[in-house]
Amino acid sequence: MTTLDTPPIRIRDLADDEFAGAYRTDRFTASVIVNRLKYAVGHMSTAFLREAFSPIIRDWYDFACTISGPPSQDYRMAVVSNSLTPFLGTMPDATRNAVEEFGPENLSPGDVLICNDPYRGGRHVNDVLFTRPVFADGQIVAFVTMCAHQLDMGGTVPGGFSATKTTVYENGLVLPPMLLWAKDQPVRSTFSLIFDNTRWGGLLLPDFHSMHQQLQLGERLVRENIERYGLDAFLGALEYSCDTSAEQMREAIASIPDGDYTGRALIDADGLDDTVDYQVHVTLRKRGHDIEADLSGTSAQARTCVNCGVLDAKTALGVALTMLLDPAIPFTSGTWRNVDLVAPPGTLLSALPPEGAPMMFWEPSGALISAIFDALNPVLGERAIGGDYGSTNTHNASGVRADGTPWTSATQCGGEHGPWGATKEGDGDSYTVLYNLNNLDPATETIEHDSPVVLLRKEHAIDTGGPGKHRGGAANLKDTLWLTAAAQHLSPFRTKEPSGVGADGGKPGPTGAMWIFPPREGSSGPDGLLGVAPDVYAGSTPVAGVLDPETKALDPDGGVYHYFASRKAWLTEAGSVLRCLTNGGGGWGSPFDRAPEKVLADVRDEYVSVEGAARDYGVVVVGDPHYDPEGLRVDEEATARLRSGRSDERGVS
Repeated sequence: MTTLDTPPIRIRDLADDEFAGAYRTDRFTASVIVNRLKYAVGHMSTAFLREAFSPIIRDWYDFACTISGPPSQDYRMAVVSNSLTPFLGTMPDATRNAVEEFGPENLSPGDVLICNDPYRGGRHVNDVLFTRPVFADGQIVAFVTMCAHQLDMGGTVPGGFSATKTTVYENGLVLPPMLLWAKDQPVRSTFSLIFDNTRWGGLLLPDFHSMHQQLQLGERLVRENIERYGLDAFLGALEYSCDTSAEQMREAIASIPDGDYTGRALIDADGLDDTVDYQVHVTLRKRGHDIEADLSGTSAQARTCVNCGVLDAKTALGVALTMLLDPAIPFTSGTWRNVDLVAPPGTLLSALPPEGAPMMFWEPSGALISAIFDALNPVLGERAIGGDYGSTNTHNASGVRADGTPWTSATQCGGEHGPWGATKEGDGDSYTVLYNLNNLDPATETIEHDSPVVLLRKEHAIDTGGPGKHRGGAANLKDTLWLTAAAQHLSPFRTKEPSGVGADGGKPGPTGAMWIFPPREGSSGPDGLLGVAPDVYAGSTPVAGVLDPETKALDPDGGVYHYFASRKAWLTEAGSVLRCLTNGGGGWGSPFDRAPEKVLADVRDEYVSVEGAARDYGVVVVGDPHYDPEGLRVDEEATARLRSGRSDERGVS
């Protein structure tokens, strides 16, 4: 473990001449340049989002933009867009690795270098990195980069999202560092290689041209800063941006008591069979201002593509520490300066080719975030954070319309969105994305326009937020009706145990599940909306979750685990309904410390049932939330008796 015994002088404590000596400009100018560069990546993002054709970019915001320093600054990432952290955390290393392999001396003004190899740059093959050098006085002085998910890069499954592929070769086309544009002229051989292998070239091509335009825009805005403030000030501002992140993270780490802390999380299975589950294990060794994360004890790499690479693990470590310790820390290369990562090769979190295929990379890296929460929450006290819903429960389907037109639906109709855990500040949000993601939610109208599907239900499920003084976010329940036959790939990875762990005395959110309801014989679909009572599941085909073997309803304590890939693809008839229920978010603080009026509001809004109010919070609510929600009231005397009788469940607030 690396430790620095002598703390450096804080940037804010530097005298003006010392600051100028370190960064070759004054404080005000450095701050102005950094904020102007943030505007640049924001402008690139806004323009690309507006122009994108691919639904996963247009509706999911599945891309990121960054500005990194030159080779002389070790490609340090200084400015990032407000977008996808699994991209942002890997992009400085991906840029360095791609440029160093290609040779910075081989780059010219107007070049765009691309690479999508997960082992060179993290993520998966659909996430293509686009890198444009910025030159001044004949030298590379910065890199403007974009990383964007491409809807299809070939491989055995349209769209790519499936946990059943066993090698990197099945995932799709792998691109080593190569030029896509040379001096702003398209390289035909590279375009041909890509578009001879993708199923959806008509969507990818305009997006490629848009990214080229955004990279040109980013370069122009960077050059404007250099021309206005000078090259020395520009390069100094890049260093200043990274140093401020490093300083803030260093001070945040120092707030943790010295010690060794262990945490774990579970991935249910891979895509081969359900005989193996996968443990994510982390030991955090904190000394002074430094912390080491040791992944020893994590399971060996999975037999199918549910792995991630070491750069994805590094990113997850930065995300977890930022969220737990100080969310205001800017996310730059400086985030990891006082953080060491020990990652034995060939694990679920540090997979190696060709068998250690990464496709669903955010699932194990998200589990690492859960494990870090598990390790640090007990020592953070009120700063602890409840766990999120754990898995995107990714859905990927394809089929053919009646007119013979093929269609694909990716990451829209599963349990991709769900709840966060609660914090000391308040209840968890009930509809967002995993802690290590930052995406939009596709509009219902867009989903139904692009694919033969009807969204029947998208709502919060009652009694699924982890109880606490601050309640965890409620699980999301989604029903989709499929109008044609489809091959459905479903990937819920964390249904065996709660991912929404409680914090500071809070309780966990329950686990979720997936079911398919085939059409009734002789019909083209359900007669109406499916109910939500336990008896509705008897006629379903269970896909995933711990369920009662007879009723097929959720039974996390005594049920049987159903394996999501027991069929490589779930072949459904027209008129089938897919139901996805996410895990619930974890609560914060003792549930018996929750104000009764907040529990009453939860019952009125159907986050909590009348029975759940008494069982989980010790609050007796009188009335009918369905037919007379305004007439609900708290029986204060009965509540006092119930809470006093269970005083052992009260916390100290």
